[in-house]
Amino acid sequence: MRSMLYTGALLAVTLLSGCAGYTWGTSVPKEYRKVSVPVFENMTTVSEIGPIVTQYTLREFQREGSFKIVRPEDAAIEVQGVLRSMHREGVAYDRGQGMRASEYRYVIVADVTFVDKKNGKVLFERKGIKGETTFLTNDDLLTGQRNASFRIADDIARQIVNDALALPFPGDGKGTGAVEGVQK
Repeated sequence: MRSMLYTGALLAVTLLSGCAGYTWGTSVPKEYRKVSVPVFENMTTVSEIGPIVTQYTLREFQREGSFKIVRPEDAAIEVQGVLRSMHREGVAYDRGQGMRASEYRYVIVADVTFVDKKNGKVLFERKGIKGETTFLTNDDLLTGQRNASFRIADDIARQIVNDALALPFPGDGKGTGAVEGVQK
């Protein structure tokens, strides 16, 4: 019985020691936790998508919790976004309606830049973030597309916040350009 207790205790200590280096919280340096997100520039033909993606990005930063949303003049990081293209293609067709598309694949592409507000330098630039989903038309293409815009905004926002968490902050050993996908 004693040997089982010793074995169990030894096993517990071994398992817990493997977690000794793990810490709860964020790896984002304290001085870089204040972020501002101006309204994304919209170069697509989809009206109102810029403010929608901006709203979802702000919401995702709040949900994740490592960053605090602040006014632009108080920010350490500014997230600048440009929605540059939109693509929609039929993926399912209704033969009874003259082969009219009943379901579409919908993609919006964004370019995002993270700027260090202290010195104006670009921390990270990512081109080609794709937000995509599908939607049914239900005989109303515009309503289906508008409703799908919120899912696309959520998809883009999650990618932006994931990029923000992996930023190469000055002095953290990552150096600029350490994040995969950096465009110089």
